Amino acid sequence: MTPAGHQHPSQHAPELRAAARHLGRRRFLTVTGAAAALAFATNLPTAGVAGAAELDAAKIADNPFTLGVASGDPQATSVLLWTRLAPSPFQADSGLPSQRVTVRWELARDERFRQIVRRGAAVAHPEFHHTVHVEVGHLDSDRVFYYRFRVGSWVSETGRTRTAPSSRSRASELTLAAVSCQAYHDGYFTPYAHLAEDDVDVVFHLGDYLYEYAVNSVGGVRNYTDRVLPDVFNRETITLEDYRLRYALYKSDPDLRAAHAAHPFVVTWDDHETENNYADDIPENDVPPEEFLLRRAAAYRAYWENQPLRLPQRPQGPDMRLYRRLNWGKLAQFDILDTRQYRTNQANSDGWKTPTPESEAESQTLPGLAQERWLTDGWKQSSALWNVVPQQVVFARRNNAAAGNTTLSMDSWDGYPASRRRLLAGAQAAGVENLMVLTGDVHVSYAFDIKRDFADPGSRILGTEVVTTSVSSGQNGAARPANWAGYLAANPHMKHYNGHRGYATVRLGRESARVDFKTVAAVTTPGAAITTAASFVTEVGDQGLKPA
Repeated sequence: MTPAGHQHPSQHAPELRAAARHLGRRRFLTVTGAAAALAFATNLPTAGVAGAAELDAAKIADNPFTLGVASGDPQATSVLLWTRLAPSPFQADSGLPSQRVTVRWELARDERFRQIVRRGAAVAHPEFHHTVHVEVGHLDSDRVFYYRFRVGSWVSETGRTRTAPSSRSRASELTLAAVSCQAYHDGYFTPYAHLAEDDVDVVFHLGDYLYEYAVNSVGGVRNYTDRVLPDVFNRETITLEDYRLRYALYKSDPDLRAAHAAHPFVVTWDDHETENNYADDIPENDVPPEEFLLRRAAAYRAYWENQPLRLPQRPQGPDMRLYRRLNWGKLAQFDILDTRQYRTNQANSDGWKTPTPESEAESQTLPGLAQERWLTDGWKQSSALWNVVPQQVVFARRNNAAAGNTTLSMDSWDGYPASRRRLLAGAQAAGVENLMVLTGDVHVSYAFDIKRDFADPGSRILGTEVVTTSVSSGQNGAARPANWAGYLAANPHMKHYNGHRGYATVRLGRESARVDFKTVAAVTTPGAAITTAASFVTEVGDQGLKPA
């Protein structure tokens, strides 16, 4: 949901571009020689690090924890802890030499660390921009924990995380938050300040964690008067250094840091973490696919470095296995999708179009056929009461009627209806009775009934879709956008539409789920209050959204 991109000269090193052209897309993706050639994307620490230079942590004169702490992907007996060392976060080297740093960590039952249950040390490698991903195992299930890091005399802020219930647990309740789309230049991250204080178990980030577009010296509409952002941000992100620096800018925001410290996050990307509306190896602009894959490799590498992700998600060049499955006892199964990396190209040259044989073709797939099979196979094996699919783009049919025509977004599931039909048929075949899709991308909030046939208002309801609005993208927005009445009339399965910024919470129970859409009136100025714009319930075994 952005303006069209623009042409830009390649900023990759000439030798990398030459290597990509020489190898071509197929060999780029499959040959280990490509990994060696593209050292910037695959330069991993060697197995024997004893010979690598180690920095004396006592020499770190400034606070290295400027970008906060985070946790992610809670499992029944383990948590994933994250931090990055950056005494000077807006410098390419983050203010550290190219040496490894030993980081100590502690996990406790209490906020004052009187009951420490695990402690250890991890190495922050310069190859990973001094990030740390610590997987702490052998923990009690369904427990809250507190964690912190130490380097030399410096101690990080305290983070709060938790484990999931055990696989045998008949957990009675789970409250999640859904967030997406946080353009730094479009406003303050005020919704995160409120989310940090909200009582939720886990946060699902559904994409567009950052934007590739330039951020000027005053931070866009933030219009800073107390600081001047460096010129390194006033350009589109292309290279690994660009993406790393952009994460530093975003993670310097105190509201985002507070939300990460307060709750474990489960993250997946959309397009802007790399480039607007890309599809697999097809870029938005007229760039050869093999050269775009250089950019994708840089973006994926920086994403993994800066998110609380586990080792299976670590990228290999331009490939990264981000789709994965998490469970919350027998209450919920979460199948987290990636609808960018494997999709076929958008039909009809993208945009909002009337459907054609190209968009209706059976060959059109949004998650890719392998991921489609993974999802439907996972449903067959699921014993969860709720099957929840956190993903990126609007799943339900969304007719933005123009001059009486059916006008659909070619970038969403409406541009891939065969893929949607296959998944809904798979859900029915697997006996999934309580299906919920979580969505971001569109900078507004929606609530949809998911219909077996969206063209038939009397068709069976198979589940619900909760679309969270943006954190800041699109600036302030409006409670009722200009097309509000027409949109609701053209889409009878749309039960809610609001254009303000904020987030959504979902409380999953054993009898019903409650959805609350929480919004702020403004993000172009800081400090706006949070309100609940609308609330809905959907009952177990009787899907369909009703006002709460």
